[in-house]
Amino acid sequence: MHNGPKPKIVRVVTASYVVPWHLHNSLKRMPADFEVTVVGHSVSSHKDGYDDITWVDIDLNRKMSLIADLYSLWALCRFFRTFRPDVVHSVMPKAGLISALAGFICRVPIRVHTFTGQIWVNRRPVARFFLYWLDRMINTLNTVCLTDSPSQSAFLHQNGISSHGQPLPVLGRGSLSGVEPERFTLPGHEARAGQLRDQLGIAKDNFVFTFIARKSRDKGAIDMLTAFSLVANLHPEARLLFVGPDESAGELFAMKAATPALFKNVIDVGQVDNHELYLSISDVLCLPSYREGFGSIVIDAAAAAVPTIGSNIVGLVDSIEDNATGILFSAGNMHEFAQAMRLLIEDPQRCAEMGMAARRRVEARFTADEMYALLKNFYFAQLATKARG
Repeated sequence: MHNGPKPKIVRVVTASYVVPWHLHNSLKRMPADFEVTVVGHSVSSHKDGYDDITWVDIDLNRKMSLIADLYSLWALCRFFRTFRPDVVHSVMPKAGLISALAGFICRVPIRVHTFTGQIWVNRRPVARFFLYWLDRMINTLNTVCLTDSPSQSAFLHQNGISSHGQPLPVLGRGSLSGVEPERFTLPGHEARAGQLRDQLGIAKDNFVFTFIARKSRDKGAIDMLTAFSLVANLHPEARLLFVGPDESAGELFAMKAATPALFKNVIDVGQVDNHELYLSISDVLCLPSYREGFGSIVIDAAAAAVPTIGSNIVGLVDSIEDNATGILFSAGNMHEFAQAMRLLIEDPQRCAEMGMAARRRVEARFTADEMYALLKNFYFAQLATKARG
């Protein structure tokens, strides 16, 4: 048991959507043990959903802008000097950089960043070099860095980003805050799922593939449409539930005008805040990303007994057990991707078995309670080490 005042923890994020998608389970539990503040762009929009948490809006724009970034750094430094946190813990690249600099300048005792996927992996050489060295700076300025998956720790270690020559630590077997399995089996779920099916025009005999992510090339949005069109030509009963904000810089809009056949049987939905309902009417989740962290949506789907077809990349190899809880395919390989989709639509029993195996794996390894216990112990261990000098 911890005695005395609760330690002050500041979680720093770039965008407000990170709060419900990646921090929700932790934030629900943290106020029992810590004084918690969340900092980031428009994070106060979530204040009504959480008790005993302070919200501070500072614009940490995802895009590079020297003037805007310097202002964000100044604002975060001013907040740190006033609030005097014991621990600052960032997630996402821009938040990681600004938080690391501000925390170092203000001498915050414990500075933590969690790497969740490297934006430099698929960039051209000059951009790759620059962004890679920003990650090295984040690792150097913080007192400790984590990753959200073992394969990512190994990848960073191979690329010279480590903890005193060892792979960066991971809490448990990975993920940012785990999953609450009961969230996906709530009473009344079936009735609301039925209403959503009717609203979207999905019949009970439709087989539903679902994409839930930012609609960008990095996340495989274009590949998703391409592979699904190959499958839908053979299986007209298939539907693609295409969910998430459009971050394609107009590419999807242009494609819809130029090649409307790609959007046949595609149900296009924007960003949602009740993805558990969309998963409840899904048969298979698809995540054809080119870069990814652990893939929180994968274990959310698993909690709903939905298997995942995902790219065989760092991060997803930890959240998907190939041929057991889903199928991994070579990133960018449309033939393999479509073949995996056909395999599950043509063998519904195998699909269901994979879904149940995914749920059992989540319950055994990735529950929110277990992940929070690991996070809590990590914070207190860091505080104790710092107190010993």
